[in-house]
Amino acid sequence: MRVRPISPSLVVTELSDRIAGSGRGSWLRVAIDGAPPAAPWDLADALVSPLRALGRDVVRVSARDFLRPASLRFEFGRDDPDVYYDEWLDVNGLVREVLAPLEPSGTGKVLPSLWDAELDRATRARYVPLQPGGVCLLDGSLLLGRGLPFDLTVHLTLSSRALARRTPDDQRWTLPAYARYETEAAPLRSADIVLKMDDPGHPAIITEV
Repeated sequence: MRVRPISPSLVVTELSDRIAGSGRGSWLRVAIDGAPPAAPWDLADALVSPLRALGRDVVRVSARDFLRPASLRFEFGRDDPDVYYDEWLDVNGLVREVLAPLEPSGTGKVLPSLWDAELDRATRARYVPLQPGGVCLLDGSLLLGRGLPFDLTVHLTLSSRALARRTPDDQRWTLPAYARYETEAAPLRSADIVLKMDDPGHPAIITEV
């Protein structure tokens, strides 16, 4: 594996430039994928202002706002890693409300959230129009290998030791799901850009696996 050390600020600059330079004639659907300890939402949030400064309209979406209702997520218990991997995300809802509208022939209207997992009810969010050439920044975990129609994918990777060390005790039951993800989805090979995040203060871009 070959890596290129990079500062957190330069990560944002390089990603912003690459995203802003892509597909100006149509919408761009960008996935920022990573386990919760890698905080993919932080990177997605950090990209918003630079992209807007580069002339791109931006909408932010989080996969955690597209989980299935509790009755479906917890049907077989609250700590089943396979159910967590396969069933928690409302894939159809995410495609219908966020990704499909940003196809070249789509409406450009995105629903930024669908389900409040804590309250276990619909968010009743309003649709947000994204200007042509705009960017949808979607953060989440276990997003790759599902056939979701992204235009650019960024994966934040952690070694198994770093992931275990930084996962809270009450979430350690999810670790087998991430081990399965590495095997089945192979995000280090399938993502367009991979950032090594064992030390969040000193990330590195993986240039060769």
